[in-house]
Amino acid sequence: MKAPWQPSSPWPTVAVVGVGLIGGSVGLAAKARGVARRVIGIGRSRASLDEAVARGAVDEATTDLARGVAEADLVVVAAGVAAIPALLERADAAARPGTLLTDAGSTKGSIVAGWERRRRGRRCRFVGAHPIAGSHRKGPVAADAGLFAGRVTVVTPATRTPAHDAQQVAGFWTALGATVVAMKPAAHDRVLGATSHVPHLLAAALAAATPAKALRFTAGGWRDSTRIAAGDPGMWADILLDNATEVTLGLARVLRVARRMQRALEAGDRRTLVEILARAKERRDALGS
Repeated sequence: MKAPWQPSSPWPTVAVVGVGLIGGSVGLAAKARGVARRVIGIGRSRASLDEAVARGAVDEATTDLARGVAEADLVVVAAGVAAIPALLERADAAARPGTLLTDAGSTKGSIVAGWERRRRGRRCRFVGAHPIAGSHRKGPVAADAGLFAGRVTVVTPATRTPAHDAQQVAGFWTALGATVVAMKPAAHDRVLGATSHVPHLLAAALAAATPAKALRFTAGGWRDSTRIAAGDPGMWADILLDNATEVTLGLARVLRVARRMQRALEAGDRRTLVEILARAKERRDALGS
Protein backbone atom coordinates (compact mmCIF):
# COMPACT_ATOMS: atom_id res chain seq x y z
CA MET A 1 0.00 0.00 0.00
CA LYS A 2 1.09 3.51 -0.65
CA ALA A 3 -0.05 6.65 1.13
CA PRO A 4 -1.94 8.87 0.81
CA TRP A 5 -5.17 6.90 0.94
CA GLN A 6 -8.49 8.18 -0.21
CA PRO A 7 -11.08 8.73 2.55
CA SER A 8 -13.64 5.95 2.66
CA SER A 9 -17.24 6.48 1.63
CA PRO A 10 -19.72 7.02 4.46
CA TRP A 11 -20.39 3.88 6.48
CA PRO A 12 -24.09 3.21 7.18
CA THR A 13 -23.44 1.97 10.74
CA VAL A 14 -20.25 2.10 12.79
CA ALA A 15 -20.11 0.37 16.18
CA VAL A 16 -17.53 1.61 18.69
CA VAL A 17 -16.59 -0.80 21.48
CA GLY A 18 -15.33 1.36 24.33
CA VAL A 19 -16.44 4.99 24.29
CA GLY A 20 -13.67 6.60 26.33
CA LEU A 21 -11.27 9.23 25.01
CA ILE A 22 -10.36 7.38 21.79
CA GLY A 23 -13.68 5.66 21.15
CA GLY A 24 -15.66 8.78 21.97
CA SER A 25 -13.42 10.81 19.66
CA VAL A 26 -13.96 8.26 16.87
CA GLY A 27 -17.70 8.72 17.27
CA LEU A 28 -17.54 12.51 17.37
CA ALA A 29 -15.21 12.69 14.36
CA ALA A 30 -17.23 10.17 12.36
CA LYS A 31 -20.43 12.14 12.92
CA ALA A 32 -18.87 15.58 12.41
CA ARG A 33 -17.16 14.55 9.16
CA GLY A 34 -20.06 12.52 7.77
CA VAL A 35 -18.02 9.30 7.91
CA ALA A 36 -20.87 7.35 9.55
CA ARG A 37 -24.61 7.80 9.26
CA ARG A 38 -25.17 6.01 12.57
CA VAL A 39 -22.80 5.35 15.47
CA ILE A 40 -23.55 2.74 18.13
CA GLY A 41 -21.58 2.90 21.38
CA ILE A 42 -20.85 -0.31 23.30
CA GLY A 43 -19.42 -0.42 26.81
CA ARG A 44 -19.69 -1.78 30.33
CA SER A 45 -20.63 1.40 32.21
CA ARG A 46 -24.13 2.71 31.69
CA ALA A 47 -23.08 6.09 33.08
CA SER A 48 -20.21 6.37 30.59
CA LEU A 49 -22.47 5.36 27.72
CA ASP A 50 -25.08 7.92 28.77
CA GLU A 51 -22.36 10.59 28.80
CA ALA A 52 -21.30 9.57 25.29
CA VAL A 53 -24.89 9.89 24.06
CA ALA A 54 -25.30 13.25 25.79
CA ARG A 55 -22.10 14.55 24.19
CA GLY A 56 -23.22 13.39 20.75
CA ALA A 57 -20.37 10.92 20.39
CA VAL A 58 -22.82 8.10 19.64
CA ASP A 59 -26.42 7.98 18.46
CA GLU A 60 -27.36 5.07 20.70
CA ALA A 61 -25.62 2.90 23.26
CA THR A 62 -25.79 -0.57 24.75
CA THR A 63 -23.94 -2.76 27.23
CA ASP A 64 -24.76 -5.81 25.08
CA LEU A 65 -21.85 -6.25 22.64
CA ALA A 66 -23.61 -8.85 20.51
CA ARG A 67 -26.60 -6.58 20.06
CA GLY A 68 -24.42 -3.54 19.40
CA VAL A 69 -22.38 -5.09 16.58
CA ALA A 70 -25.24 -7.05 14.98
CA GLU A 71 -26.07 -4.33 12.43
CA ALA A 72 -22.63 -2.75 12.12
CA ASP A 73 -20.78 -2.40 8.84
CA LEU A 74 -17.58 -1.44 10.67
CA VAL A 75 -16.62 -2.21 14.28
CA VAL A 76 -13.90 -0.18 16.04
CA VAL A 77 -12.58 -1.75 19.25
CA ALA A 78 -11.19 1.09 21.35
CA ALA A 79 -10.41 -0.68 24.61
CA GLY A 80 -7.23 -1.38 26.58
CA VAL A 81 -4.76 -3.72 24.88
CA ALA A 82 -5.38 -6.53 27.38
CA ALA A 83 -9.10 -6.55 26.58
CA ILE A 84 -8.92 -6.19 22.78
CA PRO A 85 -8.32 -9.85 21.77
CA ALA A 86 -11.36 -11.13 23.68
CA LEU A 87 -13.54 -8.28 22.39
CA LEU A 88 -12.50 -9.07 18.82
CA GLU A 89 -13.45 -12.71 19.38
CA ARG A 90 -16.87 -11.69 20.66
CA ALA A 91 -17.43 -9.25 17.81
CA ASP A 92 -16.39 -11.88 15.27
CA ALA A 93 -18.95 -14.28 16.72
CA ALA A 94 -21.82 -11.78 16.77
CA ALA A 95 -21.39 -9.48 13.77
CA ARG A 96 -22.67 -10.28 10.29
CA PRO A 97 -20.26 -12.38 8.19
CA GLY A 98 -17.88 -10.13 6.28
CA THR A 99 -18.13 -7.22 8.72
CA LEU A 100 -14.88 -5.24 8.89
CA LEU A 101 -13.24 -4.93 12.32
CA THR A 102 -10.41 -2.67 13.42
CA ASP A 103 -8.97 -1.55 16.75
CA ALA A 104 -7.09 1.32 18.33
CA GLY A 105 -4.65 -0.55 20.55
CA SER A 106 -1.26 0.88 21.43
CA THR A 107 0.46 -2.45 20.71
CA LYS A 108 -0.12 -4.54 17.62
CA GLY A 109 2.02 -7.69 17.56
CA SER A 110 0.05 -9.89 19.96
CA ILE A 111 -3.35 -8.55 18.83
CA VAL A 112 -2.73 -9.23 15.14
CA ALA A 113 -1.06 -12.59 15.83
CA GLY A 114 -4.01 -13.69 17.96
CA TRP A 115 -6.42 -12.91 15.15
CA GLU A 116 -4.26 -14.58 12.51
CA ARG A 117 -3.95 -17.85 14.45
CA ARG A 118 -7.64 -18.53 13.80
CA ARG A 119 -7.98 -16.74 10.46
CA ARG A 120 -9.46 -19.75 8.64
CA GLY A 121 -12.43 -19.96 11.00
CA ARG A 122 -13.19 -16.24 11.11
CA ARG A 123 -16.56 -14.86 10.08
CA CYS A 124 -15.38 -11.24 9.89
CA ARG A 125 -12.39 -9.32 8.52
CA PHE A 126 -9.81 -7.53 10.69
CA VAL A 127 -7.06 -4.95 10.16
CA GLY A 128 -5.20 -3.63 13.19
CA ALA A 129 -4.70 0.10 13.70
CA HIS A 130 -3.25 2.55 16.19
CA PRO A 131 -4.17 6.24 16.14
CA ILE A 132 -1.17 8.01 17.68
CA ALA A 133 -3.21 10.59 19.50
CA GLY A 134 -4.43 10.85 23.02
CA SER A 135 -4.27 12.52 26.38
CA HIS A 136 -3.73 11.68 30.03
CA ARG A 137 -7.44 12.48 30.41
CA LYS A 138 -9.93 9.68 29.94
CA GLY A 139 -13.61 8.99 29.41
CA PRO A 140 -16.12 10.37 26.90
CA VAL A 141 -15.96 13.76 28.62
CA ALA A 142 -12.42 14.11 27.18
CA ALA A 143 -13.45 13.07 23.64
CA ASP A 144 -12.62 15.51 20.85
CA ALA A 145 -13.87 15.47 17.24
CA GLY A 146 -10.51 16.90 16.11
CA LEU A 147 -8.33 14.45 18.03
CA PHE A 148 -7.09 12.63 14.91
CA ALA A 149 -6.78 15.62 12.58
CA GLY A 150 -3.23 15.86 11.28
CA ARG A 151 -2.07 13.02 13.55
CA VAL A 152 -0.57 9.74 12.38
CA THR A 153 -2.57 6.52 12.49
CA VAL A 154 -0.65 3.32 11.83
CA VAL A 155 -2.47 0.44 10.13
CA THR A 156 -0.88 -2.99 10.54
CA PRO A 157 -2.16 -5.54 8.02
CA ALA A 158 -0.86 -9.08 8.37
CA THR A 159 0.82 -10.93 5.53
CA ARG A 160 -2.46 -12.58 4.52
CA THR A 161 -4.66 -9.50 4.95
CA PRO A 162 -6.41 -8.69 1.65
CA ALA A 163 -5.24 -5.35 0.27
CA HIS A 164 -8.85 -4.19 -0.08
CA ASP A 165 -9.47 -4.68 3.65
CA ALA A 166 -6.37 -2.69 4.57
CA GLN A 167 -7.35 0.06 2.14
CA GLN A 168 -10.83 0.28 3.66
CA VAL A 169 -9.47 0.64 7.20
CA ALA A 170 -6.85 3.15 6.05
CA GLY A 171 -9.62 5.08 4.29
CA PHE A 172 -11.71 5.15 7.46
CA TRP A 173 -8.93 6.69 9.55
CA THR A 174 -8.05 9.05 6.71
CA ALA A 175 -11.66 10.23 6.65
CA LEU A 176 -11.37 11.02 10.38
CA GLY A 177 -8.53 13.42 9.50
CA ALA A 178 -5.54 11.20 10.22
CA THR A 179 -2.40 10.72 8.15
CA VAL A 180 -2.20 6.97 7.67
CA VAL A 181 1.02 4.95 7.56
CA ALA A 182 1.15 1.18 6.99
CA MET A 183 3.63 -0.90 9.01
CA LYS A 184 4.13 -4.52 9.92
CA PRO A 185 2.91 -5.23 13.48
CA ALA A 186 6.43 -5.98 14.75
CA ALA A 187 7.80 -2.78 13.21
CA HIS A 188 5.00 -0.80 14.85
CA ASP A 189 5.82 -2.22 18.27
CA ARG A 190 9.53 -1.53 17.82
CA VAL A 191 8.98 2.11 16.79
CA LEU A 192 6.25 2.86 19.33
CA GLY A 193 8.31 1.19 22.02
CA ALA A 194 10.96 3.86 21.41
CA THR A 195 8.67 6.86 20.90
CA SER A 196 5.80 6.17 23.30
CA HIS A 197 6.23 3.25 25.68
CA VAL A 198 9.77 3.91 26.91
CA PRO A 199 9.06 7.66 27.33
CA HIS A 200 6.05 6.82 29.49
CA LEU A 201 8.12 4.46 31.61
CA LEU A 202 10.81 7.12 32.07
CA ALA A 203 8.28 9.85 32.91
CA ALA A 204 6.76 7.55 35.52
CA ALA A 205 10.19 6.71 36.93
CA LEU A 206 11.07 10.39 37.23
CA ALA A 207 7.80 11.22 38.95
CA ALA A 208 8.04 8.23 41.30
CA ALA A 209 11.66 9.06 42.21
CA THR A 210 10.93 12.69 43.10
CA PRO A 211 10.61 13.17 46.89
CA ALA A 212 7.11 14.24 47.92
CA LYS A 213 8.56 17.14 49.89
CA ALA A 214 10.18 18.51 46.73
CA LEU A 215 6.93 18.76 44.74
CA ARG A 216 6.22 22.33 45.87
CA PHE A 217 9.42 23.39 44.11
CA THR A 218 8.57 21.89 40.72
CA ALA A 219 8.07 24.13 37.71
CA GLY A 220 7.68 23.78 33.95
CA GLY A 221 10.59 21.43 33.39
CA TRP A 222 9.43 18.77 35.85
CA ARG A 223 5.80 19.13 34.85
CA ASP A 224 6.50 18.89 31.12
CA SER A 225 8.74 15.88 31.66
CA THR A 226 6.23 13.99 33.81
CA ARG A 227 2.90 14.98 32.24
CA ILE A 228 2.29 11.61 30.63
CA ALA A 229 2.90 9.86 33.95
CA ALA A 230 -0.63 10.98 34.86
CA GLY A 231 -2.00 8.31 32.49
CA ASP A 232 -4.03 5.35 33.76
CA PRO A 233 -1.61 2.99 35.63
CA GLY A 234 -3.47 -0.22 34.81
CA MET A 235 -3.76 0.58 31.13
CA TRP A 236 -0.09 1.48 30.89
CA ALA A 237 1.06 -1.61 32.80
CA ASP A 238 -0.73 -3.72 30.17
CA ILE A 239 0.88 -1.79 27.31
CA LEU A 240 4.38 -2.08 28.78
CA LEU A 241 4.01 -5.79 29.50
CA ASP A 242 2.55 -6.54 26.07
CA ASN A 243 5.55 -4.85 24.42
CA ALA A 244 8.05 -5.87 27.09
CA THR A 245 10.79 -6.98 24.70
CA GLU A 246 10.94 -3.70 22.79
CA VAL A 247 10.49 -1.62 25.94
CA THR A 248 13.37 -3.48 27.61
CA LEU A 249 15.63 -2.91 24.59
CA GLY A 250 14.66 0.77 24.48
CA LEU A 251 15.28 1.20 28.18
CA ALA A 252 18.72 -0.36 27.75
CA ARG A 253 19.55 2.26 25.08
CA VAL A 254 18.52 5.06 27.43
CA LEU A 255 20.54 3.57 30.29
CA ARG A 256 23.66 3.45 28.11
CA VAL A 257 23.34 7.18 27.44
CA ALA A 258 22.53 7.88 31.10
CA ARG A 259 25.63 5.97 32.24
CA ARG A 260 27.78 7.99 29.83
CA MET A 261 26.37 11.16 31.34
CA GLN A 262 26.94 9.83 34.85
CA ARG A 263 30.58 9.05 34.09
CA ALA A 264 31.03 12.50 32.54
CA LEU A 265 29.61 14.14 35.65
CA GLU A 266 31.88 12.12 37.93
CA ALA A 267 34.91 13.02 35.79
CA GLY A 268 33.99 16.69 35.29
CA ASP A 269 33.90 15.97 31.54
CA ARG A 270 32.06 19.00 30.14
CA ARG A 271 32.86 18.12 26.53
CA THR A 272 30.97 14.81 26.70
CA LEU A 273 28.02 16.41 28.46
CA VAL A 274 27.78 19.12 25.81
CA GLU A 275 28.03 16.49 23.05
CA ILE A 276 25.12 14.45 24.45
CA LEU A 277 23.01 17.50 25.28
CA ALA A 278 23.60 18.89 21.78
CA ARG A 279 22.54 15.63 20.15
CA ALA A 280 19.43 15.60 22.33
CA LYS A 281 18.61 19.19 21.38
CA GLU A 282 19.08 18.40 17.69
CA ARG A 283 16.64 15.47 17.88
CA ARG A 284 14.08 17.52 19.81
CA ASP A 285 14.41 20.61 17.59
CA ALA A 286 13.77 18.44 14.53
CA LEU A 287 10.15 18.09 15.66
CA GLY A 288 9.56 21.82 15.98
CA SER A 289 7.56 23.27 18.84
